[in-house]
Amino acid sequence: MPNGRYSLHDTHDHVLLGEERFSCAPGPAGWRYVSKTYGPDGAVIATTDLTLDSRSRPLRLELRSGGWQVRGGAVDGVAWVRADAADPAGEQALEGHDRAHAFTGSSPAFLVATARLLRLEPGASARVRLVSFSEPVLAPRTLDQGWLLESVETHQTDSGPLVVEQYQVADLETGEQQIVHLAGDVVLSAAGIELEELESPPNSWPTDHFG
Repeated sequence: MPNGRYSLHDTHDHVLLGEERFSCAPGPAGWRYVSKTYGPDGAVIATTDLTLDSRSRPLRLELRSGGWQVRGGAVDGVAWVRADAADPAGEQALEGHDRAHAFTGSSPAFLVATARLLRLEPGASARVRLVSFSEPVLAPRTLDQGWLLESVETHQTDSGPLVVEQYQVADLETGEQQIVHLAGDVVLSAAGIELEELESPPNSWPTDHFG
């Protein structure tokens, strides 16, 4: 299970917002990603725990941030429960459901998850509906994105060939676009995200295992 660290920056003025320390790997269900996000002062400001099933759908999601927590998964679209962390009994919890394809948020995990869900061939594009949870309050918002797999290149490294995919990702409501570079189950770079450390090579996406 590779461990690594992403630095997170404001996409407009490039101010450092913090870092996300993560581990991810294929598992019995499909693929799992766990992380903690730290602010510039070193305090934990968010956690992410995402498990995908064999078809790269969100089998289980748990997010914590700003005194809020969200638990969700794929149920006839996606369903979730958002609760105040100070309400352990969940008496004030709010349930939600949307006929979206998956979840998204600020963690790089969601870029990997969406790309693997779409399974695009080079030059192909797709439209995907996602429910987003943004820090710090994790309020849900439904959005549509357009994904285009622009290119796939193989780079030789000391640990063997590294296959890098370049995606163009657009918010179809605002028209805002970004370029995302993925290698296996790791984001190499994206808007506001830079891979700073990785203890071992990315896991190749095992299509024979993932259906």
